Amino acid sequence: MKTPDKRCCGSGVCIINDAGECWCGQIWDGEKMSAPPLISKTSPSSDPSLELKNINPES
Repeated sequence: MKTPDKRCCGSGVCIINDAGECWCGQIWDGEKMSAPPLISKTSPSSDPSLELKNINPES
């Protein structure tokens, strides 16, 4: 039987791939398992005139 991965978050059910990613979404940061950083969605352009303007919420 394989020895338990020392990177486990303590739940006892971690399945960690070679990249340090667990099936639950946590990642190994070099010291502990933690949630991945949030990546904010940015608009494709910084020009506000290019944003959608003809949206009719009543349709």
